[in-house]
Amino acid sequence: MLIASVLGAIAPFFFEHGLKQPHGRVLDFVLNPCTFAGMATYLAVMAFFTLAFRMGGSVRVLYPIYATTFIWAAVIALMRHGSPIESIHVGGMALLVAGVICMSW
Repeated sequence: MLIASVLGAIAPFFFEHGLKQPHGRVLDFVLNPCTFAGMATYLAVMAFFTLAFRMGGSVRVLYPIYATTFIWAAVIALMRHGSPIESIHVGGMALLVAGVICMSW
């Protein structure tokens, strides 16, 4: 699930990059390599979810772990765009991790 959450954080960056390129028709957007990579990444996320469920995982545990996607997205945005992670963000991340721990018990 940790891999799925990292992939789930990466996918929007593919879409973001794909949308910055000119498009005419909807099909042009869908067939854009970056957009396609974003969709493929989300498909991989669902494959990891399926695998986790088949291994006995439950929604109550898996989805809170997947919620760490927000943390990974902030780290990726910092690395990719230099977007700062403010102290309020760190506080939110700490709450999210605490929630994951509480939901996993």
